[in-house]
Amino acid sequence: MKKLNWAILGPGLIATEFAQALLNVHGEIYAVGSRTLEKAEAFAKKYQVQKAYGSYDELLADSNVDVVYISTPHCNHYEYIMKSLHQNKHVLCEKAITVSSSELKEITELAATKNLVVSEAMTIYHMPLYEKLKQVVQTGKLGTLKMVNVSFGSCKEYDVTNRFFSPDLAGGALLDIGTYALSFARFFLSAQPHEVLTTVKKFETGVDEQSGIILKNDADEMAVVTLTMRAKMPKRGVVAGDLGFITVDNFPRATRAMITYLDGTTEVVEAGVEAKALEYEILDMENYILNNGGDDVLQLSVDVMDIMTDVRNQWGIKYPFEK
Repeated sequence: MKKLNWAILGPGLIATEFAQALLNVHGEIYAVGSRTLEKAEAFAKKYQVQKAYGSYDELLADSNVDVVYISTPHCNHYEYIMKSLHQNKHVLCEKAITVSSSELKEITELAATKNLVVSEAMTIYHMPLYEKLKQVVQTGKLGTLKMVNVSFGSCKEYDVTNRFFSPDLAGGALLDIGTYALSFARFFLSAQPHEVLTTVKKFETGVDEQSGIILKNDADEMAVVTLTMRAKMPKRGVVAGDLGFITVDNFPRATRAMITYLDGTTEVVEAGVEAKALEYEILDMENYILNNGGDDVLQLSVDVMDIMTDVRNQWGIKYPFEK
């Protein structure tokens, strides 16, 4: 197997977890880039990174870098993904992969032209449990799929200056936690929804504070998604058919689910290790690169971004930096 040199662009909080995952998988990390050399060198020392760069452009100019992991705020993802692709790097980018469908369309077109892999670091697409649950649905144990219900409430401290509520940083519940909930829903729906209904309560800064989203596709499968940034709700997903339903608690990195059948009997499905969530992302990404894969997973990200763009258009929310 070809050895791939990974680089981390943006050594923030999630990047520390990703760096540890890279060390667990490979025992080494090739490079890290930050806005300051001091921060890059401190990160490199802590996580045994071979090269430290004091600017993102310097990092991307290194011809030995094969794949870039991007963990900057999502308002910057488009810029750094495009720069990475222009420098012929594969890209694994944190969620939300972009802020709009138009940004993601440009990225997918450029990646296809250059025969490069772009993928979203969305845990739901990589946790082993979800492939097992998809098989449960496809084998008909739940009967005909009817409904997906997803809730995610994260009670952020009231602070108008926090990035979660900043229009300049593409704040709001939709792109922060909604992307998880919609990814869960789209993963199980057999086709992309064509009907999207939604309502929103905006925070005083203008971003979305809480919302309800209803989806329906041509198979008459429906999904209902509820989100809030100012109240705690369970991270719970339910996938229901006419013969039973699956309940997944703490669904972003789930390793356990419960199937409940019409007669009241239950079945537990387990797979994976929560602590290895980012390791699964790394291994899948390398498999995509080495075996020309990942198109189906990227399409899920495209579908979710299309839904989020539609929803945001209905709300009339546009970030200041958008074209």
